[in-house]
Amino acid sequence: MTSIPTVVIAAPASGSGKTTVATGLIGALRRAGHRVAPFKVGPDFIDPGYHGLAAGRPGRNLDPNLVGTDRVAPLFVAGCRGADIAVVEGVMGLFDGRIDDSGGEVAAAVTDGPARGSTAHVAALLGAPVIVVVDASGHSQTLAAVLHGLRTFDPGVDICGVILNRVGSPRHEWVLRQACDRVGLPVFAVLPRVTDLVVPSRHLGLIPAAEHGGAAHSAVEAMAELLGRTADLGAIVAAGSARRPLAAPAWSAADEVIAHGGAVQHSGAPVRVALAGGAAFTFGYAEQPELLSAAGAEVISFDPLVDRLPPETDAVLIGGGFPEEHAAELAANVELHQQIRDHAGAGRPVAAECAGLLYLCRDLDGHPMADVVARHGRFGPRLTLGYRDAVALSDSPLFVAGTRVTGHEFHRSAVTETAESRSDRPGLGDRTEAAWAWRAAGLPTTEGVVAGSVHASYLHLHPAGVPQATVRLLAAARAARRCDPATGSVDERSVPSEHAAPTS
Repeated sequence: MTSIPTVVIAAPASGSGKTTVATGLIGALRRAGHRVAPFKVGPDFIDPGYHGLAAGRPGRNLDPNLVGTDRVAPLFVAGCRGADIAVVEGVMGLFDGRIDDSGGEVAAAVTDGPARGSTAHVAALLGAPVIVVVDASGHSQTLAAVLHGLRTFDPGVDICGVILNRVGSPRHEWVLRQACDRVGLPVFAVLPRVTDLVVPSRHLGLIPAAEHGGAAHSAVEAMAELLGRTADLGAIVAAGSARRPLAAPAWSAADEVIAHGGAVQHSGAPVRVALAGGAAFTFGYAEQPELLSAAGAEVISFDPLVDRLPPETDAVLIGGGFPEEHAAELAANVELHQQIRDHAGAGRPVAAECAGLLYLCRDLDGHPMADVVARHGRFGPRLTLGYRDAVALSDSPLFVAGTRVTGHEFHRSAVTETAESRSDRPGLGDRTEAAWAWRAAGLPTTEGVVAGSVHASYLHLHPAGVPQATVRLLAAARAARRCDPATGSVDERSVPSEHAAPTS
């Protein structure tokens, strides 16, 4: 049984201040001596970065759509190791979840239960109480009716208190407290209107903490100071302690690898995986390197803005981020472009997701990119956003044709084919296939690129939801290592040695 005190930070609607409150609460609890495990509901990559700064440990995501309902509690338990309290930031409004293509909510496992992937859904799966953050700037006595509606809408969701945000004056606070008293909800904190406590944002939300540098640390410190000064931390901890015990085993990367046909020990040198990072590629889930390591990989981070590929790289992973904000610097690293082209041309795996897809294109907004796939990348005004139930259209280093997954799209860019022949991409085989097919708004669509050892797509996948992809990727890397297609020679690192120590 896991009974670590837990609170879920929710709101009636987006824009109420959940991220400020959650990040500040994590930081304030840490300052008070707690070891805080931070979580974010949904697919968001950016908020967990701020949570991680505040907690001093990685922020993690809980998304039933991407990992399946059954994995949410185990991932939570695993993420709570070494902590004495957990703070979970919700997504959108409390009951907002996935919307299906027909326009109706996709329900959770129970009939008439909370929408799948909503904050309410995850809170119910964890048995954790909910604190509602209210943007009070436009509220008065009617707040009582709003809170009453939230509290009674789903009896399976335990709303334990309120945090009033953007309160204008002592009289405003007095009126709002009366409204909360009327529905029997305690007020855990009252935050004034603070105009200078704003984290810069752009087209896809907040600027990632890893990209925002020292300013992100300053913002997190300010949030922690604000919540530490205004919140009743003792009452919040007590409310979180009232949760029901959670009967779930901890998620294990090693168990997932074994369950999907992989091994946690291999003779010979470990597969060396180069994982893109730096300011341009900040999107990633904490479970990705954990799964890679469990499957026998040595994970080495590199920054495509300034670095070269690590020596003897066997596979390259390039995740999401904001390459359009750093296109000139990415374009200037021409030696890395050539290395990645040579790597793919030798049949070694390259897996790219969203920003990674753009980086593998011939160019991005006119700036030369790695030129691995025959595509042009363009940034634009149209936001593409939503979950996708996709099927793999062809075999690739990640998936077998016919594999079904649920992923998430989130971008303001598009890729188009170049005028050249697809067969002009050296080493990528004679054919270029689409990676995925799905239906969006009821219409069929195909997306992404599979060419030789390259899999590139806009679709974000949670590695814990598709552990077989990690196992398959490393198997492809080992196979490519054994015989270099460019030379026909055998890589000595792939030959087992009687003196080789097993790796895990």
